[in-house]
Amino acid sequence: MACLDVMLWHGRDLGFPVEAVTVDHGLRPETSGEIDAVARHCAECGTPHTVLAWKWSGAGNLQAEAREARYRLISDWARSSGIDQVALGHTRDDVAETFLMRLARKAGVDGLSEMDHRFSRHGMTWIRPMLDHGREECREYLVRRDISWIEDPSNDDSKFERVRVRGRLKALSKLGIDAGTLSEVARNMSAAREALEHYVRREAARLASEENGDVILAADASEQGHHVPREILFRLRRRALAWVGGGEYPPRSDAMLELDNALQDEGRYTLAGCIVTRMPDSRDRPGPWRISREHNAVKEVSGPTDRPWDGRWILDGPHADEFEVRALGEAVKDTPWRDTDMPRQSLLASPAIWRGATLVAAPVAGLAGPWTAKATGRGKFDEFLQSR
Repeated sequence: MACLDVMLWHGRDLGFPVEAVTVDHGLRPETSGEIDAVARHCAECGTPHTVLAWKWSGAGNLQAEAREARYRLISDWARSSGIDQVALGHTRDDVAETFLMRLARKAGVDGLSEMDHRFSRHGMTWIRPMLDHGREECREYLVRRDISWIEDPSNDDSKFERVRVRGRLKALSKLGIDAGTLSEVARNMSAAREALEHYVRREAARLASEENGDVILAADASEQGHHVPREILFRLRRRALAWVGGGEYPPRSDAMLELDNALQDEGRYTLAGCIVTRMPDSRDRPGPWRISREHNAVKEVSGPTDRPWDGRWILDGPHADEFEVRALGEAVKDTPWRDTDMPRQSLLASPAIWRGATLVAAPVAGLAGPWTAKATGRGKFDEFLQSR
């Protein structure tokens, strides 16, 4: 409610319209009354208010599933409503609680960094304008503004990890470790993360290249006395996996270690929707890595030709309703793929234009005709690194 009022105030001051949206998770009988209270407040303010419904399937972690559903539902709603930014009400207390939760999981610099003030998810830009303020400050603000609010009863339910952490934080405050302290530490970690990412981008310019949607990472990082710290290499490899595979979160450190060991032993490994191959080196040294999309990860993905496919492929050609984009798969045998010098495993997961069961074109595999396909839906790899 404080976030809504702040956005309305800024909207009036700066001249942008504001709408409100509520996700009804259908988990508590009191929800309908709470939603009605928000709707009445929005009506009094002349603010459009939309309610989106979600039903939990019962699978997975409830809070994680609900959080992901909120992002997805609100993103879809915002795009369809012509909205380009969504404001979230996360506070300094949320930063501190998240810090402790991730600390318990032995998180590194990224995990312990402050929540992003601005980020993208599901094709939508999200902002967190309240991160520098605590929950109690928000309550005091609402009191001054004579605006009522509702305390979510789940915030007192100890079956949820965040609620238990909240209790621990109260105990730590006696030692001077309060939400403000942990929030400041998280901000310091964000500064460290920014410095690390600067060097990742610098090394990417030297070590990384793209080829038809694949990323190739040079293996000899110490060439000509240029030593690259292991953390920078790990980060670069994680980003490459994220760009090719499209994962919301990069692989964990233990998975990256397993990947490194497997490539030394077997030369090939599958991770994060990608196939990573250690390419041969004519000088009897470890060759570069080639990171390709895994066919199994996209074999069921289909869509119209005029929309990004697999989140990154942009196709250009004679778009028509009769065509759709699917992975090329074993139909690679019907293309002149050997003339492209691309590995067969990469081409299996490349985009192809189909009319029903008939292969029309496979631009990456050399069967192009009037069609082109470029892996730029998430930007070029160097652009993708700049956005992280």
